[in-house]
Amino acid sequence: MNYTQNHRIKQMNEFTLIVGADIAKHKHVARAQDFRGIEVGKPCVFDNSRARFNKLLHWIHLLMEGHSKTHVLFGIEPTGHYWMPLAQFLRHEGIKIVIVNPLHVKRSKELDDNSPTKNDVKDARVIAQLLKDGRYSEPQIPQGIYAELRVGMNMRERLSKDLLQVKGRIHGWLDRYFPEFLTVFKDWEGKAALLTLQNFPLPNDIVKQNAEEIVQVWKIEVKRAVGTKRALQLIMAAEESVGLKSGLDMAKQELHVLLSQYKLLCEQLAQCMERVERMVHTIPGATQMMTIPGVGFVTVAGFLAEVGDLNGYSHPRQIQKLAGFNLKENSSGKHKGRTRITKRGRPRLRALLYKCVMPLVAKNEQFKALHDEFTARTVNPLRKKQSLIALCCKLIRIFFALGRKQQPYDALLVIAKSQHSSARNVT
Repeated sequence: MNYTQNHRIKQMNEFTLIVGADIAKHKHVARAQDFRGIEVGKPCVFDNSRARFNKLLHWIHLLMEGHSKTHVLFGIEPTGHYWMPLAQFLRHEGIKIVIVNPLHVKRSKELDDNSPTKNDVKDARVIAQLLKDGRYSEPQIPQGIYAELRVGMNMRERLSKDLLQVKGRIHGWLDRYFPEFLTVFKDWEGKAALLTLQNFPLPNDIVKQNAEEIVQVWKIEVKRAVGTKRALQLIMAAEESVGLKSGLDMAKQELHVLLSQYKLLCEQLAQCMERVERMVHTIPGATQMMTIPGVGFVTVAGFLAEVGDLNGYSHPRQIQKLAGFNLKENSSGKHKGRTRITKRGRPRLRALLYKCVMPLVAKNEQFKALHDEFTARTVNPLRKKQSLIALCCKLIRIFFALGRKQQPYDALLVIAKSQHSSARNVT
């Protein structure tokens, strides 16, 4: 749960041991202090191993016994993924772990010594001071099926990027050795096109065949839409090809490797998404979220993978802030700066929602009507991109309501609430 800063400060008292840790790949440094900022004990240096984690735990217990502390607040700066094993270990030991914003650490490191010096020992002290002032947040670490879903969607993203790279390399190969290929086939990923690349990759391989032999190869997997006419077009394009004529043996090998990678990545991506789809349908409220016209299981899976259990949030504004859609302004005196979104939080969640809203505005009648209303209203009209951001926040609220209440999408209710909100704003 997210508390106010005052509430976070009030949670600390003379019985609280505050520990700040600077996390790196190999060596970590932890420093401890009390709620007034007075340092206790010497720094503890440890690494990512169970023996060193136990050493840290022993160090914490010694400090608690020596200074009459009953509970611990352990804070870290979430750099990369190196903090995750430590967070899991501490949570298992019943120690509350929180995170501080790396930007806050960077900007407050000169408060104590008026020096821009940066090192691990100093950063650990800065993190502990930020905890004392209540400048931290409690991470929503996914558990159970939500952890599985996040790993699955991260794997999907990596496989999709790798597949896109392989596709680009195959396009580059065709541009070099057979630039006329796509004048015969609209898409090299079609069955007939792939069979051609596998069996007759180069123009000089094609001209050695007659039309009947080529059609016979195609008919192995393609029963319609290809015939002698297409085969003759392919032979003619091969005869007139201006592709490279040197290094052809290794060019064949290169294409063979690329096609093998393409096939493997397609299979791995399909297997990954099959498992993700099964997981999504077991999460309470996910099926209801997919009743929104234009929203599929990939969007819902990505949303839940980034957000986690919706029951861990008390208001959709918390998810809006997590996505970086909360607003910031730059005003002073009579100067009124432009209001923008902060872009803090999880960029994948922000990109997912934005990419989802764009087709919704085109295909979903309710979102299209809201977009038209936001951009054409007489009071405070929004630019198109501003309207899309507002609709992203609207989608978050809808996801939150459907997921928490486990109710299907009601288009009339969405429009009615939007009209009520607009009337209230005008008033």
